[in-house]
Amino acid sequence: MSSLRGSLFTETFSFDGGRSVTAYVPPDPPEAVVYAADGGWHTERLAKALEASVERSSTMVVGVHGLEDDDGRLHEYVEGFGGERFEAFERFFVEEVRAWVASELDVGLTAERTAVWGASLGGELALAMGLRHPEIYGVVLCASPGGGFTPGDASLPSETPRTYLVGGTREQWFLDNASRWADALSEAGVDVVIEKRDGEHGGAFWYEEFPRMLTWVFGR
Repeated sequence: MSSLRGSLFTETFSFDGGRSVTAYVPPDPPEAVVYAADGGWHTERLAKALEASVERSSTMVVGVHGLEDDDGRLHEYVEGFGGERFEAFERFFVEEVRAWVASELDVGLTAERTAVWGASLGGELALAMGLRHPEIYGVVLCASPGGGFTPGDASLPSETPRTYLVGGTREQWFLDNASRWADALSEAGVDVVIEKRDGEHGGAFWYEEFPRMLTWVFGR
């Protein structure tokens, strides 16, 4: 049983024969919303990290579930591999899920109060969604991005979202990818921060960093 003060809700959509979305609704009215990749794995852990932190804010987390296999997720999360499959998932993530949040959870915030989060392959998706839809996601929160989507693949919009990157010191390849993105975004004049934490890929630092990310971008 969850020990959360807030609530978790899961809805199954018709996309791809049945795809779930799990939303964490904080106990107080949401002041910000974070759309997260791989919500089946991450939503509850992100919510617990948020509630355990003294830096917590009233933030809703909407976790869009991903496929179990890495190959399937690669094709949904990285345009260069997925093509039409990536585009279909993008429409689901950006349009259908947000419409459900607005209609069923009564939350529709400005881009400045809306972020997209992801780790590893999901981190690549977060970067792509932020760069492709800066009018929707004003913030990108990215942990340990993979190398399928690189700065050289990206066309930076005139209003590029603020970006917070984190990588582990025991996952050098992923930390290097995060650093490349930080350098490229900084050179383009984007408000960007990168943190290097002790940890290996998939480590606790992904979740421990989440409240710090929110404080950086949504802090009062």
